[in-house]
Amino acid sequence: MIDPQVRAEIMRRLRGAQAEHGVHILYACESGSRAWGFASPDSDYDVRFIYAHPAEWYLAFDVDQRRDVIEYPIEDEIDCSGWDLRKAMHLFMRSNGALLEWLKSPIRYIESGPFAARMRGLETQAVNLRALCYHYSHMARGNARGYLVRDRVRLKKYLYALRPLLAIRYIEARQRPPPIEFRRLVEAAAPAAIHPAIEQLLTLKRSSSELGVGPPVIELNEFIAAELERHSDGFSGHGRPTPVDSAAVRAALNALFVAVLREA
Repeated sequence: MIDPQVRAEIMRRLRGAQAEHGVHILYACESGSRAWGFASPDSDYDVRFIYAHPAEWYLAFDVDQRRDVIEYPIEDEIDCSGWDLRKAMHLFMRSNGALLEWLKSPIRYIESGPFAARMRGLETQAVNLRALCYHYSHMARGNARGYLVRDRVRLKKYLYALRPLLAIRYIEARQRPPPIEFRRLVEAAAPAAIHPAIEQLLTLKRSSSELGVGPPVIELNEFIAAELERHSDGFSGHGRPTPVDSAAVRAALNALFVAVLREA
């Protein structure tokens, strides 16, 4: 849940971004821990959006060199940034994990026109599941190796390592992209033996401003180490899978691009 006053301020800033940059926001959502379902009381609001310029903006020989992001400094715990429509579509074709999560966020501020729904509808055709596993494996290894191999560990990093590992297990079992909500991943992909430890961490994370540092949680360390070992070099190093390059998906995205610009 987003506090009504915070939501109103976020909407004010999104309207301000539209006016300042002369764009139309097609979709805006919450990403990060609030969307995943394990925010602390003082977690930032990670507001992400996708926008379109007027059609004439894209009719330029140097459109590829024009700035395709809008970013604002964090202010009052609100972190607000967005991507241009073309950038989002190119990243969609590359199975970009962040974008796919934005589109499925349970916390949405703006959903204007057909853009987000039609992108979600193309997900199963466009996404390379192995490329998505690379994305999640990289996230898991970074959090595990950087924070969880010490005598005293940053406890919240367990959640940031577990989420991508469970996403990979979900993909392997279901052969489709994972849900964004952490609890759904736990229910679908986590062994029952680690559920109590996860639940304890979630309770602490949601009720305190900072989990802080503590001794390693042995059962979680064992699970994380075993999963990383199971992946071994399968989702790391060279040989990243080629993105799906479907003529049907490209045609659908081109049609959507035209439809969005006509409406915008």
